[in-house]
Amino acid sequence: MAGRVVTYGKKIFSITLTFNSLLTIYSAAGILVGYYEFYQRWRPFSPYLVDGFLFWAAIFAAILNVFPATVVGKVKTGRLWFHHYIYGFAVLFLAAVSMLAYSLANHVSLLTPYTKITTDTTINVCRFLALGGLTLVLDDFTDISKGLKSLLGSAKRKVNYANKWVHGLQALLGLFSLYVFSSVTVWIAQSSQNLTAANLILAGTLLVTALTSFASVARKMWRPDPKTIP
Repeated sequence: MAGRVVTYGKKIFSITLTFNSLLTIYSAAGILVGYYEFYQRWRPFSPYLVDGFLFWAAIFAAILNVFPATVVGKVKTGRLWFHHYIYGFAVLFLAAVSMLAYSLANHVSLLTPYTKITTDTTINVCRFLALGGLTLVLDDFTDISKGLKSLLGSAKRKVNYANKWVHGLQALLGLFSLYVFSSVTVWIAQSSQNLTAANLILAGTLLVTALTSFASVARKMWRPDPKTIP
């Protein structure tokens, strides 16, 4: 019984970390859109963040964190009828249909619900579904096809041979992400008006991204498999 609890705990933890990576990418991308659109007039989280460009570091850190997150979840939990990616694609389809219905009902572009800064419950639920569906797909990505599994395995081995560089890069990106988190947190603390759900989620996801980067480096997640070394 204890073994099953640990197994499912690892799987849930893995999915949570993957979801956080996607949420970091989405949140940071939203900030960067505004940063480039209003480049001369907007400095996000100023004066604590020196430049909004640093959100790119959070995005790249989150991308690198997807690998260690999925490694944690490599446990045998069995499956209910289908692979996880089937459910993931189903959730993605549901999110897409919901977004399409919203766009048609409100006479707006299909991209508007994905790019608009809003507290609208319908839009945010659809966004949550889209990120959740993509998380399930990534969690089971290598099972989609043998060819894809082989391609990803080959790419992973090549990256692993440069593990020292990757660990160094991940540590650096983690430091930048921690700095961005600190800047956002201090900025939020300056006024009660800054204390919004969106800002708190942004700060939280940046902190988890930074800590995941450091944990990945500490555990040396990127390293060659001794069996593959000639």
